[in-house]
Amino acid sequence: MIPEDANPAGNVHGGVIMKLIDTTAGVVAVRHARCNVVTASIDRLDFHNPVFVGNLVFLKGSLNMVGKTSMEVGVRVEAENVITGEVRHTASAYLTFVALDGLGQPRPAPPLIISGEVAERRHRQALRRRELRRQAIAEERGEEHGRAKG
Repeated sequence: MIPEDANPAGNVHGGVIMKLIDTTAGVVAVRHARCNVVTASIDRLDFHNPVFVGNLVFLKGSLNMVGKTSMEVGVRVEAENVITGEVRHTASAYLTFVALDGLGQPRPAPPLIISGEVAERRHRQALRRRELRRQAIAEERGEEHGRAKG
């Protein structure tokens, strides 16, 4: 990371990290869907440790769940002090992307092939997060989950 990315104390701005997360997740979604995608939401973004000027930043994205047109991508951010070799987990986020057709409308995304224990765990957790998102949206609209009140 370079000084333009940071505040006067040498901490990289959270917005810079957020942009890197969104870009990384977008690449994961495009590679899966093989079409344009758009960020629909960021479900969680947790900052665990600061990133400093001079750190080498790594972002690792994983496709956790695919619905009809949407995809959940998890991103893990790590920062390495290139002098000491110390690597720290600095942030994690879950983002939802929607696959788009040539007219910019949602289109079906290819199904996710789940293989291995880690992928199965990530998929289960993603399904749970999707259910919680749906419940929160229904509550905001004044509805019971799945149907309108009254």
